[in-house]
Amino acid sequence: MRKIAISVCMFLSALFVSSQVNTDRVMTIGKNALYFEDYVLAIQYFNQVIGAKPYLADPYYFRAMSKFMLDDFKGAEEDANLCIERNPYYTSAYQLRGAARQNQEKYELAATDYQRSLEFFPEDRLTLVNMAIVNVELEHYDVAEKFFEVLLRRFPDYVPGYLTRGQMHLERKDTLKALADYDKAIEIDPYTAQSFSARGLLQFQMKDYNKALADLDEAIRLDPFFTGNYINRGLVKYNLNDLRGAMADYDRVIEMDENNLIALFNRGLLRAQVADNNRAIRDFDKVIEIEPDNTMAYINRAMLHAEIGDNASAIEDLNVVLNDHPDFFTGYYMRAEMKRELNDLRGAERDYLAARDEEAKAKKRATTDAEDG
Repeated sequence: MRKIAISVCMFLSALFVSSQVNTDRVMTIGKNALYFEDYVLAIQYFNQVIGAKPYLADPYYFRAMSKFMLDDFKGAEEDANLCIERNPYYTSAYQLRGAARQNQEKYELAATDYQRSLEFFPEDRLTLVNMAIVNVELEHYDVAEKFFEVLLRRFPDYVPGYLTRGQMHLERKDTLKALADYDKAIEIDPYTAQSFSARGLLQFQMKDYNKALADLDEAIRLDPFFTGNYINRGLVKYNLNDLRGAMADYDRVIEMDENNLIALFNRGLLRAQVADNNRAIRDFDKVIEIEPDNTMAYINRAMLHAEIGDNASAIEDLNVVLNDHPDFFTGYYMRAEMKRELNDLRGAERDYLAARDEEAKAKKRATTDAEDG
């Protein structure tokens, strides 16, 4: 009987060890799935570990990270809570929960998490940057400035710190300080495309188009696959009256991403400007297909349809606009003219009277707002 009891104990012990090993193995497989960006699969493995050992903090943390990468910020926050409940000294969980809260615009709570993380590691670069960004979002600029000072004093060659502080200076309308930070970032590392992108966009906003063009050229040379730089360079070239160059940049974006709304919209406007009306219409067709509630696309397509003499199609587009924006008096004037050309005189008169009525209301509102102001 004693032998049987010993055998049972040994058997149960073996089962326990086997279970322990399997849990560790499942956890490892989940981490591997996370590493290879298979986040849904990773969550399934972490679920298994949590089901077997719900008292462990690790699986909640890694499941939170997986959810974060899937943009499930609420779920990530909830799992980070569960991780911290099990281990209140799990520093990474505070950082992750702070980021999840930041992405949900819970800036005060995010700041609390980052502050807690800094209590453990007061010189953590990423946490200092995020703490500064959160305070910028809260418009606590003086507090953000202090965090940037700590960060850049400790890490004087940290390029993201200068880029982020430059963005803060832009928020405060201080273009000179922003430009100085971008210059410093490029001086430290002249091989980071983002630095040239940021400075190029700032030069564009300052209307220094030639410098903007040089920076965006370099940004594209360093990273030829980021579509935003081509769009911004297209705007720069447009302002330099290089319409062919601007068109080429929009074409390049659409080659890389055929559903890029900004490139399609801008190319449509540019084609309209050079009287390539039919192809401009096709661009706005695509914009509306992707974003059916894009009012400006309907307005532009209506004008183009009218330009090529297709007043019936133009009226259809304006019908959509006026149905959504019944106070858009310019639309009534436009539609009235189109109906007149189609010899729909009664419909043209109705639209003209509606336009006059809505215009009078708009002027009255503007006068009232001015008096109240």
